[in-house]
Amino acid sequence: MTKDINNLLYLDNAATTSLHPKAIEAMMPYLTTEYGNPSAVYSYARNARKAIEKAREQIAEVINCSAKEIIFTASGTEANNWVLQNFITNAKESANGCHIITSAVEHHAVSEVCKYLETKEGKRADVTYLPVDSEGNVSPESLINAIRPDTVLISMIWANNEIGTIFPIAKLAEIAREKGIPFHTDAVQAVGHIPIDMSKMPVDLLTMSAHKFYGPKGVGALYMRKGFERRCSTKFSPFLFGGAQERNLRASTENVAGIVGMGEALTLSAMEMDEEYNRCSMLRDYLIDRIEKEIPLSFLNGARGNNRLPGNVNFTFDYIEGESLLLLLDMNGICASSGSACSSASLEPSHVIMALGVPHEKAHGSIRFSLGRSNSQSDIDKLMEILPKLINQLRAMSPLAEGDSSWITMTK
Repeated sequence: MTKDINNLLYLDNAATTSLHPKAIEAMMPYLTTEYGNPSAVYSYARNARKAIEKAREQIAEVINCSAKEIIFTASGTEANNWVLQNFITNAKESANGCHIITSAVEHHAVSEVCKYLETKEGKRADVTYLPVDSEGNVSPESLINAIRPDTVLISMIWANNEIGTIFPIAKLAEIAREKGIPFHTDAVQAVGHIPIDMSKMPVDLLTMSAHKFYGPKGVGALYMRKGFERRCSTKFSPFLFGGAQERNLRASTENVAGIVGMGEALTLSAMEMDEEYNRCSMLRDYLIDRIEKEIPLSFLNGARGNNRLPGNVNFTFDYIEGESLLLLLDMNGICASSGSACSSASLEPSHVIMALGVPHEKAHGSIRFSLGRSNSQSDIDKLMEILPKLINQLRAMSPLAEGDSSWITMTK
């Protein structure tokens, strides 16, 4: 039986957000009457072209760059794949091969591509995965030490999708700039939620996805800094062939309605950003405080305060299995996640949580709650009426909890 969506408590906004009503409104003409192909020459089609260029300008205005530096894609994953595979394909042959530097806590849209590039036939990549500290942050010093003469790309996540830690992107990108190495950041979780000003950031390539900031699914974008190829003595090649769309870099008839929705959603997110940042940060800290006070043997994963995304709460609970807790939460009408939605079918513990130094058996007990514009303090209170009881229930059945009575002091 399908649950009544009006009674659901949705706490998985890092996986996807609801579509903003005003974004839907902006999209509707391009889903109904304004269906012209933007590559055609007649006036009816030019309306679609104008809509695409308006959205491009909207996105550029929010991150403070030129509209010519925005290239639309079908997703953030596509954009990440494009960037990573491009630099191996176009890397100059060297005695040491082609070297990429990334972190140990990247989204699978980066880490899985790196694994593929390490094993592919033909030109392969040698990948360095920089370790992180207990809060999930990478140090600039470790990046400096990892750079080699054959390093062709540095790719670092801006804000982690699982634990919310925000990397020191400006410092990391500046190191790359000084060495003349292209710098890419997966900013899918950051764009629309924290201020981003590309005029002040030495980042060459940035990826984003509309459905993370109340836009539609199936559309993303790649920011490509003008002139970075010349400065870094590199080349950026087309990802899809067969048409002249997106400056001859990505052939395919554009998803006009999706692009329009993306531009509108990001504009709205930027307008509401300061208020939403403060509101979600307060809710985040309220939930963190209540969990730490009311549930023994609970451990926050990731950084605190301004070094954490405003809506991200990720905890490891001793003596529970995360998937079991998710099922019980779902039975109570609560939507949460054990980590990245892109790896939800995996039974392995999160590579991000493991990278923090959490033991394998404890990493399985990690849960992420991610807050959004529809959540309120009453949602947190509702969660905390149920969460301690469910954890208590699971711990009572766990053989690992035998002999440890510290969790029994939990609120009944």
